Amino acid sequence: MKCEIIAVGTELLLGQIVDTNSSWMGEQLALAGIDSHYQTKVGDNWQRIEESVRLGLERSDAVIMCGGLGPTQDDITRDVIASVTGSELVFDNDIADRIREMFRSRGRDMPDNNLRQAMVPYGARPIEQQPGTAPGLVVPVASSGGGEKVIYAVPGVPYEMKEMILGTVLPDLQKRAGLKFVIESRVLRTWGQSESGLAEILNDQIVDLEEKGNPTLAFLASGVEGIKVRVTAKAETQAEVDEMLRTEEAVVRAKLGDLIFAVDDDNMESTVLTSLAQRGLSVGVVETTTGGYLANRLATARSGTEAFAGGVVARGAGILSYLLKGDPSTWQPDDAAMQMARVARGILVADVGVATTAIEDPRRASDTHPFGTAWLAVSMEGFETVEKVSLPGDLERIRQFSTISVLNLLRLHLEGAR
Repeated sequence: MKCEIIAVGTELLLGQIVDTNSSWMGEQLALAGIDSHYQTKVGDNWQRIEESVRLGLERSDAVIMCGGLGPTQDDITRDVIASVTGSELVFDNDIADRIREMFRSRGRDMPDNNLRQAMVPYGARPIEQQPGTAPGLVVPVASSGGGEKVIYAVPGVPYEMKEMILGTVLPDLQKRAGLKFVIESRVLRTWGQSESGLAEILNDQIVDLEEKGNPTLAFLASGVEGIKVRVTAKAETQAEVDEMLRTEEAVVRAKLGDLIFAVDDDNMESTVLTSLAQRGLSVGVVETTTGGYLANRLATARSGTEAFAGGVVARGAGILSYLLKGDPSTWQPDDAAMQMARVARGILVADVGVATTAIEDPRRASDTHPFGTAWLAVSMEGFETVEKVSLPGDLERIRQFSTISVLNLLRLHLEGAR
């Protein structure tokens, strides 16, 4: 079973939106045991979309179309599918009722053009999951060589697309392919070591797994989210897969130790906040260079947000003078960072204070403190530390890496590694 992906939208070609949907779907197809050899991006042009779909059906058994299911004139995915399959668009009353109810529940009037989204190619099956106004479609296509191929249409909104892919598309593909085995992955997130460094540490295990062929191990460099170590296992039953993943995770953890900070969808901030919450502690932050990025990550974490007391963004000389009780230019950076961490505990009534500052202006850089030098401070009862680090890249990367690095510093202390 081969399936390819067609991402629809002129904005993708212009670089106005980065196509993360296709990469995510490609990963899910691989995990589900479905071969995917092609991914295509095409603008909102009927002829080019239709050419892409017809080519996809020639060389693959299934095509996933992502995008172009909205209510406006340039949303023509459903129209093109009808053309390719030689069918008419018919009005689906159930879909129309769902769309009306979505608008009613939000206290809004529904524009008439939203009913375009209730037009479905004859013979298509609407996807059960419909978190937004755009319905997904499962469209059977008669194959010239006999048998049946299929087109799936899903919205371009990521959370809507993911719900449909996981809830309907992947199970349907596996059923069509006759797959009777289970493939799953576990992702161990790491911070504090390079990809090559991790590969060196895990070299013996990598060689052993390459000889066995199952499970497999791969590295995914993910910027501010750390370097991910992905373990993938395949077996006939869920229980067998779970045991393989548990066994391999234990081996990797024994080798990497506290470099691992989270598993699967958890991240650094949810790990730290959960750890604080379990101890009945709260954290407050004062930021200069990170400009609110740290507070935003903590406030929007997946879990443990009750442990976040709040944050202060101290960018100007006035607020810095107030927090430091004096002219900020007279403070050494490490002393200023620690004082801000202490202030965070006081003004935010938090058990733990965290602060970041850095050389963010090249004009302030020196031989001893080059651009990208950052100071990360943690203050709590019985423990205070300031760590000076040299961060790579532009200002945005410095902000991101400062944030994750200072949270990692706190994590290591909470776990007893510092």
